[in-house]
Amino acid sequence: MAKIVPIRGVRYSTAKAGQMADLITPPYDVINDEEQKRYYEKNPFNVIRLEYGESREPDSKDDNRYTRAAGFFSHWLQQEILTHEDKPSIYLYQQEFTVAGRRMTRSGFITGVGVEEYENGMILPHEETLSKAKLDRLELLRHCHANFSPIFGLYDDATQTVEAISARYIAHDPTIAFTSENGEEHRLWSVNDDHDVATITKLFSQQKIYIADGHHRYETALTFHKEMSAQGDHRFAFCLMTLVNLSDPGLVIFPTHRLLKNIHNFHGDDFLANLSQDFTIKTFDLPKANRAEALTAELKKLASLMQKQNAFLLYLGGEQIYRLTISNERENRLMANRHGNYSAAWRSLDVAVLQSLILEELLGIDKEARASGTHLTYTRDEAKALEQVERGEYQAVFFLNPTQVHEVTAVAAAGDKMPQKSTFFYPKLITGLVINDFSV
Repeated sequence: MAKIVPIRGVRYSTAKAGQMADLITPPYDVINDEEQKRYYEKNPFNVIRLEYGESREPDSKDDNRYTRAAGFFSHWLQQEILTHEDKPSIYLYQQEFTVAGRRMTRSGFITGVGVEEYENGMILPHEETLSKAKLDRLELLRHCHANFSPIFGLYDDATQTVEAISARYIAHDPTIAFTSENGEEHRLWSVNDDHDVATITKLFSQQKIYIADGHHRYETALTFHKEMSAQGDHRFAFCLMTLVNLSDPGLVIFPTHRLLKNIHNFHGDDFLANLSQDFTIKTFDLPKANRAEALTAELKKLASLMQKQNAFLLYLGGEQIYRLTISNERENRLMANRHGNYSAAWRSLDVAVLQSLILEELLGIDKEARASGTHLTYTRDEAKALEQVERGEYQAVFFLNPTQVHEVTAVAAAGDKMPQKSTFFYPKLITGLVINDFSV
């Protein structure tokens, strides 16, 4: 069973800290150095100082990004810049955003969730992780004893129990409501009614949770729980999550495309010839005029092929783009021969086919090479990717269709993990809305 743990959430006192839009950030792993600096400048109490503090020269064992985060957190609590909720609560959360000109709303709730081993089958991952990122998050947790950002989890409840409870709350003004700098609207309601909390808690006694985003933070939370339990401290048996029903109409996944670089003796014509052994290749014009619009049109055509066969777009520079497709029958045979230890759900993924049959087999980009970043860069900016290949900064780019939600859950349920950067759930959850402080 998945365990729900209501928390005495820590929230900003806007009367002292300033406007919420100036205090929050996206998750740490999508913030670059320039953006980090900008968040530092927006407000002296911006959560960037807690979640993703700057490194300085010379940092030391006693003065570094983690010790400074702990100092800020302690000081802000003392000054009541941050304040604890009076009673353990669950927080209903709505995030309103725009995709392709359409306004959408994703609804969920923020709570504590008991951490446990993946092998138990209640908390299920879908993506591989890197040890370096986990070490960073572990140091932050060791110093601050707090979760500053929620992990993004999914669950499957056709009865829509949480939605029925939410309807009574969202009929009233939210506890927090603001618009962030990117035009997203955020609304939060506190739920501390004992009956409502008990109903949600009971629901999850029969639920599995699929991790959509935040695998590094979840695995870090589990590691820290074990570390502290061995010392007799059992306060850290849960972590902060935002949970969204799989049937939520605002659940959106974007694709993440692959840019190739530093491939020795890479020649476009030879590469296409090798690809043609397994893939059907069609060539389309991509003239310089209105190139981004032409790419968008081809991506829409690519999406129409999703249910029938694996398909990608390949750009090698110049004024042509290539559509690669492989029949389900051939894909099944090739992937089963090479990866029979993986589930059919994993083997049928576009991103798995690309990684296995092309990146690994034809180009030699194995797991270690992918982790090093020597030959592969990930991007969601399609127009920029075209420009980078055209300028020779990269040798090629593969454009992918987005992974579907049902594919995510099928792979997780089968006990497999997707290749890295297989999913980009949009929009990202914000950091700083509700903080989990283990000291209370």
